[in-house]
Amino acid sequence: MTISSYDRLVQLGKETRLVADAQALLGWDQEVLLPRSGVSYRAEQMAWFSGWLHSKFTSEEVGEWISAADAEVTSPEQKANLREWRHDFDRETELPEALVREFAETQVHAKSSWAEARAKNDFSLFAPSLTRLIEICREQAERWGYEEHLYDALIDKFERGGTTNVLTATLGSLRRDLIPVVEAAVAKPLPDTSKLEAYYPIAAQEAFNREVAESIGFDFSAGRIDTAVHPFCSGMAPYDTRLTTRYDKADFCSSLFGVLHETGHGLYEQGLRKEFRGQPVGNSASLGVHESQSRLWENHVGRSRGFWNKWLPVAAGYFPNLKSVTLDEMVTHVNRVELSHIRVESDEVTYDLHVLLRFEMEKALFSGDLKVDDIPGEWNSRFESYFRLPVKKDSEGCLQDIHWSMGIFGYFPTYSLGNINAAHLAVAAVRQEPGLTHAMDNGDYSGLLAWMRTHIHEKGSLYLPSDLITEAAGAPADTAALIDHLKLRYL
Repeated sequence: MTISSYDRLVQLGKETRLVADAQALLGWDQEVLLPRSGVSYRAEQMAWFSGWLHSKFTSEEVGEWISAADAEVTSPEQKANLREWRHDFDRETELPEALVREFAETQVHAKSSWAEARAKNDFSLFAPSLTRLIEICREQAERWGYEEHLYDALIDKFERGGTTNVLTATLGSLRRDLIPVVEAAVAKPLPDTSKLEAYYPIAAQEAFNREVAESIGFDFSAGRIDTAVHPFCSGMAPYDTRLTTRYDKADFCSSLFGVLHETGHGLYEQGLRKEFRGQPVGNSASLGVHESQSRLWENHVGRSRGFWNKWLPVAAGYFPNLKSVTLDEMVTHVNRVELSHIRVESDEVTYDLHVLLRFEMEKALFSGDLKVDDIPGEWNSRFESYFRLPVKKDSEGCLQDIHWSMGIFGYFPTYSLGNINAAHLAVAAVRQEPGLTHAMDNGDYSGLLAWMRTHIHEKGSLYLPSDLITEAAGAPADTAALIDHLKLRYL
């Protein structure tokens, strides 16, 4: 029996997905369990996996199958698959296998050196690895090609259709409208948090976080939560979705909001259609869409009054000191606004200023205006300009995020796109399903999850990112819904 070119691509996708998922598991293991002496060997393993996947997908026959499949595809899913296969093939064939292998190997060593540098507050320990990662990413971008800015080619890896100019305009508009909200919110007196000052055992935090995650829809038969230096979501989704968080014994909200954020990612991954695993339509649409899900559950849900009306009594069962905390006090506490150093623990109002700083730093790095050795000084100067706070150590400054050690430049702006998309989708969901408002006011988010499943998760990469958001919400996303949300909640 003759096998069509399209079916050959489907078979190849299944095979490479199996290997890519095994590689993802090794990546998760490196952040959670890998002993220090295993780093060099893990680098060899990751390089081999990356080289094998690259070689398998960029063979001459794959290009022939993609060309021949044009005449074979009929369904929207098939056409979307072919669109994505062609895009990825065109980019991957521009890269030599040696560069792909070196990038994967350098990532492993860079993450290890970043963790050490962060622990010792010494950027110089990370600088050599970061320098090489930037050199590799620059070569990748040159080989992929771009119209205006080299950085465009890197953004495309995470947000199809995104460019430096488009993101600069979008985030510039956001910054213009956000600054007055930040200034007004920061000017308010901070609430008295003395009732929440207590010891929060990690075991109790773990149990509470698990109960919350399971309640909003995370399937623990196909996932788990572990501890890492920097929270993330990874794994062989939707079959095995790994979440991580980190713990502060003096603040249970730190790990809780980390879990809510990563559970948002996990719900998306678990909601992808299993029958398309190994095909592009079985993948998430983009990081800007992915971050919309994490920020939705972290902020629109987790910081709402309805959420705490349900969960404060439960939390008090785990943490007895909370029995004296009123609902008003808890809601005020989780929605306090203050300028602070750490992005992942910042409030909803000031968060995008952290993203804007990183976006500007990355643009400067890839335009050649900023050298690696100058990063700490430049970061500290820009940060103090944005936040009116001095940076006293690298771990609360340029070493706080893991992203650069992974070589994922162009990722940071998708966090703000995620905030924009989350607010836009939240408005659309309530407009299309009026009963959601009452349900959410009473701590029931099953309807919201069902809406996201139907309009976002199950669609996978059927549409390009901006088209997916427009299709789901009935209109393209802009910053208006986010600014309105922030004003309503905080002003």
